[in-house]
Amino acid sequence: MGRYVIAVDMGTQGTKTVLYDESLNEIATSFEASNLISPNSGEIQQDPDEIFDSVVNTVKDVVEQSGAVGKDIVSIGIDSQMSGIMGIDKDWNSSTYYDSWLDTRCEKYMPMMKERCGQRIMELSGAGVTYDHGPKIVWWKHEQPSGYANTCKWVIPSVYAVGRICDLKGEDAFIDYTNLHFTTFADNLNKTWADELLDPFDIDINKMPKIVNPTDIVGKVGKSFADATGLLEGMPVVAGAGDQPATAFGAGIINKGKVYDVGGTASVFSFFVGDYKPDLKYGAFMQMRSVLDGNWQPMGFINGGGLCLRWFRNELAGRDGKLSYDDLSQEAKDLAPGSGGLVFIPHFGGRVLPNDPNVRGSWIGLKFSHKREHLYRAIMEGLAYENRFYQKVAEEMYPDIKLETVYALGGGAKSKLFNTIKADILGLPYAKLERSDSALVGSAVIAGYGVGLFDSLIDPIEKVVKVTETVQPDMKRHELYQPYFEAYKDVIELLHPIYEREGF
Repeated sequence: MGRYVIAVDMGTQGTKTVLYDESLNEIATSFEASNLISPNSGEIQQDPDEIFDSVVNTVKDVVEQSGAVGKDIVSIGIDSQMSGIMGIDKDWNSSTYYDSWLDTRCEKYMPMMKERCGQRIMELSGAGVTYDHGPKIVWWKHEQPSGYANTCKWVIPSVYAVGRICDLKGEDAFIDYTNLHFTTFADNLNKTWADELLDPFDIDINKMPKIVNPTDIVGKVGKSFADATGLLEGMPVVAGAGDQPATAFGAGIINKGKVYDVGGTASVFSFFVGDYKPDLKYGAFMQMRSVLDGNWQPMGFINGGGLCLRWFRNELAGRDGKLSYDDLSQEAKDLAPGSGGLVFIPHFGGRVLPNDPNVRGSWIGLKFSHKREHLYRAIMEGLAYENRFYQKVAEEMYPDIKLETVYALGGGAKSKLFNTIKADILGLPYAKLERSDSALVGSAVIAGYGVGLFDSLIDPIEKVVKVTETVQPDMKRHELYQPYFEAYKDVIELLHPIYEREGF
């Protein structure tokens, strides 16, 4: 038999695992849905044991499906959601639940962080204060002091899983450099923790993990995980990357100006550049490190953007389950740009970038003539208007880089209507890739390179990235959309007095 590598993508909605051969052919795949726990409004968490069990179950499944022998599987690479956080104790037991990136309770500490450190957070970490590690850790310190005190290190879900796989101790905890922007406590450019960001909030630097490269070997498979999954005890395990850097890398976003758009739980717009340039003017982009060291991927995203479409389907399109996304798209496909004068604001949980936690979701311009298809199409257009905003900021920040084609990824990439709307609003072609699960491809290459299966990080990616369909923009529709885009921006600004009222 040949040699194999396993990739695990620990997403918000579930864990997907794929076993690849050394040519990156998909041999077996497995998925297990997540259990998102929401005791109260604004609270979203996950049980760490359930998170790890999903890795055990899916890895075991792909090994059994494939018939691969443990000794022929050379490594495992894991990526995960990035801006949530959890604590572990000195023995790698969970000291907190997983505080999801969708959880908004830390919002009350954002003004404090902005007041005490101002632009230095953005300058050093590359990201502003939002629902990410810094505010969450400060929340734990003030609101759950026992959880904070019992925490040896703060980690993200993929790191927690790797520690359980390899029987690590708390002192072995790590974070790879592609996740540093979300910490808001790091000097991202120099890959170190920043005392001037930690000290104002009395955060113990010893609770922060060591910073490593994505391809670094951080441990070896322990006996318990080997027995449970069929992997070979002692097999090396790499650090891996965050899900978005892994997604970009696996999609071939490895040259200046290449753009990708993820239509998933988070709606992401990001592009590849060669220099670190914090967005101090707009706060629209986080400076996310590329898997390729020394390069950067400015990233903007809508918190729960894709959930707007799911919410509409589940709550407003009938509860009998008869209407699919395809059905709704079919209804909306022939409507004119602007959905009959309807503008949708997709920020149900506050606007992340630029950070504005008071913003809420809404339709503006409702008339008696509007039907279900108008509301549904307006959601897609609202998500695309946010991307148009990111595009314009990108062009201002990087005037020497030409954004040419957007690579559509995630579940939203399956919708030709969604890709067409985005192409028309941005005035850019939208390309659909043969492999939509690019995070898994990226994690597989990271893992394989880390153990010497691949001699190059770039060559395997360039061999497998293939475009299957490209939607060209209609520039007449592009012009028709621009007044609605301007209205979208104005609505967010003009509704601020309402958003800020108590009860909204």
